Amino acid sequence: YRRMLHLELNNIVMRYGAFVALKGINVRINDGEFVVIVGPSGCGKSSLLRAIAGLEKITSGEIVLAGQPIHHMPSSKRGLAMVFQNYALYPQKTVAQNMGFALLMAKTPKPEIERRVSEAAKILQIENLLSRKPGELSGGQRQRVAIGRAIVREPKVFLFDEPLSNLDASLRVDMRIELAKLHKSLNATMIYVTHDQVEAMTLADRVIVLNGGEIAQVGAPMDLYDNPRNKFVAGFIGSPKMNFIPGQFGIDDKTPTNAAICQGTLSVELPKLATMPDRGADITLGIRPEHIKLEDADYSTPMDVTVSLVEHLGEESIIYSQMKDGSSIVIKSSSPVYFSDNQQIKIHLPTDKMHVFDTHDDAIAMSGARRGN
Repeated sequence: YRRMLHLELNNIVMRYGAFVALKGINVRINDGEFVVIVGPSGCGKSSLLRAIAGLEKITSGEIVLAGQPIHHMPSSKRGLAMVFQNYALYPQKTVAQNMGFALLMAKTPKPEIERRVSEAAKILQIENLLSRKPGELSGGQRQRVAIGRAIVREPKVFLFDEPLSNLDASLRVDMRIELAKLHKSLNATMIYVTHDQVEAMTLADRVIVLNGGEIAQVGAPMDLYDNPRNKFVAGFIGSPKMNFIPGQFGIDDKTPTNAAICQGTLSVELPKLATMPDRGADITLGIRPEHIKLEDADYSTPMDVTVSLVEHLGEESIIYSQMKDGSSIVIKSSSPVYFSDNQQIKIHLPTDKMHVFDTHDDAIAMSGARRGN
C-alpha cells in the first residue's frame, strides 16, 4: 500500500464573510493513524474535513501532506479519497461501474480497474453485488460500495464524513467493526468526522475534539475520558454525560484536607489539587455517572438524592435523580437496581474519580497522577 509520511494542518483559518468557522487549527496526523474529529453541530468538523479534501478553500494556513503543501492543489490532485454521508452513487451504473468510475475518468487501463475493483469487493465482502444497481442495495451495502470506491483509488488518506449516520443502530455497530478491521488490513491513514462520541471512542487512535472552530483537546480516547482538559471535553466524552455540581472551594474545619461546599451546606472532600483555588472561589465538581457509588457504607459525606426515573438496560441501570437544590444528577449502576419514583437514596462521590474545574471551566490538575496518566 502506498505510504504517506504524515499530514500537517498548520494554523488553518476558514472564514465565511464575518463568520470564522475555523480559528487556527494546528495538528499533525501520523502515517497509518485513525483520527476521529468529533464535536457538536456547527463546531467546524465538516469544514475542516472539506478543507483537507480540497472541497472548500482555506482563508489562511497550510495543509502539508508527506512534506508537500497541498492546500493550493485541486482536490483531484491531492491523493485523498472521501466517503460521504449520503454515499453519492450513480443510480444508473452497476456497483462495479460505480467503484471504478474515478479510475475510468483518470484513463486507468481496463484490466487494472477490474483488478482493483475485484480486490476492494473482496475486502468488503460485496463480490456478489458487483452487477447490481444501487437501488437494489440496502443502506449498509451502499455504504460499502462508497467505501470500495475510495479503496480502488489507493489514496494516501481516507476521509470519512459521518459515514454511518444514515444507518440504523445495529447496522452502525456492525459497520464500525468493519471500518476498524478495514483500517488494520489497509494500514491506511483515516480521518473520520462524527458527532457520535461512541464512534470516536471505539474507532480512534486519537480523537480531536472541536468546539466553536477551535481544538478543545487532542488525545487517545481513554486519555480524554480520564483526563479531560476542560469542562467541555469532560461533558462531551462519555455516555451518559459527566455530572457537574457547582460548589465553593473552602477549607473544612473538621478535616485537614481540602473540601468543597456544595448546595450551601454539604461538604465534599476533593482530591489533592496541584494548585489551590482561593477560599470561597466558585468551582465545579465533575463526576461520571458510572463512578458514583450507591452502596450505603459508612462514607463520611453521603449525599441524599431523590430518584425521579430508573432506566433498566438489562445488565445495568441508569438512575435519574435530583439533589436537594433541584439540580439533576445521573447515576449508572453496573447491576440492575429497583428504586421507586421519589425514593430517597444515599450516594457517595469517590474522591479519586472526581474532576475539579475552575471558574474558566478549565480542569484543575491533581497533585497525584490520575489513572491513565
